[in-house]
Amino acid sequence: MTRKLIRPTRRMVLRGGLGLGAAAAFPAPFINHAWAQDVTYDGEVFDAGGAVLDIGEWGGGWEEFVRGALIDDFERDFNCTINWDSSFPWFPKFVTQGARNPVFDICNWNLPNLIQTNQAGDFFLTVDEMRENVPNAADCWDFAFASGAGITWAYQPYVFAYRTDSGEPVNAFRDFWAPRFANKRGAYGTENGLMHCFFMACAREFGEDQYDMEAAFAAIEDAMPLKISEFTFNMLSLLERGEVDIAVHIEGEALSLKRQGVPVDVWEWSSHPILTQTKTISRYAEPMQKRLAFALMNRTLEPSFLEVFGDEFLWRPTNRNAAITASLAEEGVQNTADAVEAFWVPDWDFFVENKLEITDRLNAIFGL
Repeated sequence: MTRKLIRPTRRMVLRGGLGLGAAAAFPAPFINHAWAQDVTYDGEVFDAGGAVLDIGEWGGGWEEFVRGALIDDFERDFNCTINWDSSFPWFPKFVTQGARNPVFDICNWNLPNLIQTNQAGDFFLTVDEMRENVPNAADCWDFAFASGAGITWAYQPYVFAYRTDSGEPVNAFRDFWAPRFANKRGAYGTENGLMHCFFMACAREFGEDQYDMEAAFAAIEDAMPLKISEFTFNMLSLLERGEVDIAVHIEGEALSLKRQGVPVDVWEWSSHPILTQTKTISRYAEPMQKRLAFALMNRTLEPSFLEVFGDEFLWRPTNRNAAITASLAEEGVQNTADAVEAFWVPDWDFFVENKLEITDRLNAIFGL
């Protein structure tokens, strides 16, 4: 199937509540501004003189762990302060404040929201610019750079999480539609990235390729009724209580339920899409902040951090030199070239360009 690209018009952007504001109001670049200066980083520790680095990243237990495992030492080593903002979503903040006055110097994303922001303006350095100044990036698998605008540092495969007491093991994507799972299937609302990926995986499985939207709509309609959740942890509760017998999920979180003794197992989709954690660096950050952002990205990619993070949250590392946490290794997970060869990063540019139509039609299928 030939891919059809639909570039967002101003009407489409405004319809989505994404007023461009300052992002569209700046004239040509000011060549004498501080952000026009070249900034490089070679991996060494330096004194930032008390500079403040603004970052956007998830809060709660995630923030607490990352601060203890990474940020506290980083602040001491580089003589800086991290200003952590966890009030997602990031997109409205970036486009309201504008590319040349970035709300964050470095920011952590899931890819659909990152691509949406990247399409709206010149916000981020390219992956090539980042790789030149992040030494540990040289040790990352190629798919870590698939977004073109950030470096992926951790990931989880998409899976079906299913109750092992509901019948035969799941061993095919189309098992989700098996009669034994009627009225006991779980998926997500149209603003959740797991539904976005499920949509493209359905297009690829039932149609010609990931762009076959009609095939995806038909497949999801055939799976109805679905129990819709907004968040993965809610879906885990539905699985634990037996309100759903099979659900769209991600590997690590679902296996955490198995580790608690719940009769749950996972099956990785045959198309092997992955959910990623990807960091961007703002193109127009001030020189000191940009240099600190390179340093923090480099520390994030250190095997020592990726390994303790994987132990805590069961995410896989993109650095080929990092070890897989024992809990995943027991499930047969490996961090080798052969193991990562099949991973698929869906075409999120295509999804974002067609998101309004996809959202409207899925909501109609869900009766919303």
